[in-house]
Amino acid sequence: MSPVIHLAQQPEADALLGRSPLAALVGMLLDQQVPMEWAFSGPYTIATRMGRDDLDAHEIAAQDPEAFTALLSEKPAVHRYPGSMAKRIQQLCRFLADEYGGEAEAVWRDAATGAELRARLEALPGFGKQKAQIFLALLGKQYGVRPTGWQEAAGPYGETACYRSAADITGPDSLARVRAHKQEMKAAAKAAKASKSPEDKGN
Repeated sequence: MSPVIHLAQQPEADALLGRSPLAALVGMLLDQQVPMEWAFSGPYTIATRMGRDDLDAHEIAAQDPEAFTALLSEKPAVHRYPGSMAKRIQQLCRFLADEYGGEAEAVWRDAATGAELRARLEALPGFGKQKAQIFLALLGKQYGVRPTGWQEAAGPYGETACYRSAADITGPDSLARVRAHKQEMKAAAKAAKASKSPEDKGN
């Protein structure tokens, strides 16, 4: 049974995220420099514009790059940077096609440990350590994918009763709390940077 997801805050888009492993991965890939609900509604927008009810890694990988960029750039755009994101999505889908037969779920289906799963996620195009940890936490908290040590491998994002990332969003209230946490982190980082003396900045 598919999990009930609330990342996009749109019923159809969230339903796709719940039933489609590739949609979840693409949503995570898009989750940067735009609001989370905009990022996670992206997979549904892409599928709809392609005339599909799901995403297919082989089909996306085979798209003409210019045509795929144009598809993401249609108003409303899938992302603030549709060109670069179209390229990244195609790179991700080519990697999945080559390494996992186009099956996104194969990335985590037989991972024996959280550390192994994190390594697999970090190997995906567009996924660094932080994004891999957040997605690992999302898999564990909302998709029931919990290999041994998954919380430890997810780092702070694997902690329970926290509101740090997309992994913790289960509705509008938690979305607001995660957004507030992110704003606090940005403000703290800005304050720390501003408090450095000119001498410190030169070192």
